[in-house]
Amino acid sequence: MTENPEDLREAARAATRCANFNLRRASRALGQVYDAALRPLGLKGTQFSLLTALALLGSVPLSQLARELGMDRTSLTRNLRPLLREGYVREDRGEDRRQRLLDLTEAGRRIYREALPLWQAVQDQVEGRLGTERLERLLSDLAAARAP
Repeated sequence: MTENPEDLREAARAATRCANFNLRRASRALGQVYDAALRPLGLKGTQFSLLTALALLGSVPLSQLARELGMDRTSLTRNLRPLLREGYVREDRGEDRRQRLLDLTEAGRRIYREALPLWQAVQDQVEGRLGTERLERLLSDLAAARAP
């Protein structure tokens, strides 16, 4: 980049004002904290999120799970692979043999129950840092950002 002061001002403005950049940066930082907390169970925060979604949705087609999580099918499949390998998630075929149905196994429900207190401890830390009202506002703002 040039040493042009106007270019530098624009770059600084983009770095400080870009919602995408700042959300991703915060997400990476928080993700590392959740990952560290869940590491003793061999889970990552993304995997905990998938277990949570399956705990809520029950048996669900892969395409619906991808929509619910706002993920593309390829990323979802990549993140599911370790959960399938560990036996935490089962994959069955639907009536339409092309449909992939996902569900938690008993081992998946057990690891999820073990992970909940670890997740809660991090959640409490985040809430302690931000405060309850700010966290609620943040969650509401994030939901609004996702709305069509």
